[in-house]
Amino acid sequence: MKRSLSGIKSTGIPHLGNYLGMIRPAIDLQDDYEAFYFVAEFHALTTERDPAAMRESTRMITAAFLAFGLDPERAAFFRQSSIPEVTELAWLLSCVTNMGVLERAHAYKAAKDAGVANHLNHGVFSYPVLMAADILIYDSDVVPVGQDQIQHLEMTRLMARHFNNTFGGDYLKLPEPMVREDVATVPGLDGRKMSKSYGNLIEPLTAPKKLRKQVMKIVTAPTPIEEPLDWESCNVFALYKLFSTSEEQAEMRANYARPDFGFGHAKQALFEKMNAHFEPFREKYDALLADTDTLEDVLERGAQRVRPVVGEVMERVRSATGLGRG
Repeated sequence: MKRSLSGIKSTGIPHLGNYLGMIRPAIDLQDDYEAFYFVAEFHALTTERDPAAMRESTRMITAAFLAFGLDPERAAFFRQSSIPEVTELAWLLSCVTNMGVLERAHAYKAAKDAGVANHLNHGVFSYPVLMAADILIYDSDVVPVGQDQIQHLEMTRLMARHFNNTFGGDYLKLPEPMVREDVATVPGLDGRKMSKSYGNLIEPLTAPKKLRKQVMKIVTAPTPIEEPLDWESCNVFALYKLFSTSEEQAEMRANYARPDFGFGHAKQALFEKMNAHFEPFREKYDALLADTDTLEDVLERGAQRVRPVVGEVMERVRSATGLGRG
């Protein structure tokens, strides 16, 4: 069975974009792949400075995956920090990766274009190397990515080739991208891609009152009361489509043409759809979040499950580079 690898940063309760873009597709893969999933605490450290928040975020993400259907008997779910060897492999990859490669990374280029590159910490600059180590240390066959994440896999494959060529062997497996073209970009409250960096989030597992408040903040176009609403460019309708049938969408489009129908009505309809969809997951999530022992057991068992693979990979790369007695 081929192995699939995915990670998610420990930055609080997962938002709607996390669910649709990563969590739900990842859980679907556990049926056909040996699935390894980790909470990326090392990556979160580029911005997170509160240790209590870091630990709580890890528990939130673990509870969310379990609530949405992750089966710990079929998929390994673990903390990134439980596998400290990943930082060792990141250093080995750093020693065969040119600066020019890292300077082409999207995050660094965006910061440079904005004139703030000198304010980045080294973790942000070098995150592609750690990300490559995350993938390569588990002998991953496939890595699910969206269109905007393909560069991560290209850089990972490049680093693996450089390492293998430098030390003369097939020490690191080159993973293949599994491009999820069917996963739409989820718009945030302001129409941009939903992201914690933008603060434009909808958190589907939060309490209904808070969820409704978030939905009501979705930015809409100013439209005179006598004119029909434009559903084609509407962020509310774009989200509504993700939780409704084609018949319901046709009815909503008809509503947008009615003179007595406003964006407030559309937002309320969206909230009701989302709340109904996530209510059973929310109940499971809340129960799991209160059960710290179960969450910690899942994380520890996941780490133990992947350890033999990590040991094999690290034995190969240490031998290749001449580390240890040999």
